[in-house]
Amino acid sequence: DKIMLETYVQMTYFDRIIKRANTRFMQMSGGQYELMRAKQAQNIKSQSGLELDVIDHYNGTMRSVKTLSGGEAFLASLSLALGLSDEIQAASGGICLDTMFVDEGFGSLDEEALSQAVNTLQGLAEGNRLVGIISHVAELQDKIEKQIVVTKEISGGSRAKIECV
Repeated sequence: DKIMLETYVQMTYFDRIIKRANTRFMQMSGGQYELMRAKQAQNIKSQSGLELDVIDHYNGTMRSVKTLSGGEAFLASLSLALGLSDEIQAASGGICLDTMFVDEGFGSLDEEALSQAVNTLQGLAEGNRLVGIISHVAELQDKIEKQIVVTKEISGGSRAKIECV
């Protein structure tokens, strides 16, 4: 296929990011899902080679990543963010991305997926990374040891308190 040089370079880096993301996505999905760069664009407006498909290992199918449920899409996005972080650190000597904040998305997960996502993030935190989770999901409160709890004050403003569970 004739593709622009810029797109070819993006595809090469995208493949490396996807490979790193899949180690986490497979773990968080219980071995069900794996990301794969789409071989053909969905329409003529899209750039060929920069779209994603998902392989469903449970039923042996491949489909567009757009068909994932909200919780599954959140796990895929989180995996891609982690894969991008890993690739940047590996490719750019000296750059260390050791802090990550995840804002919401956990409410779309069922109990098992929530547990797998938290286990993955805790695995990062056990290394040299700081992982902050911003969420209103009550189930997370029991799973996170150190918390900054923010509450609204009646008089206006808010109060932050550090808690260790």
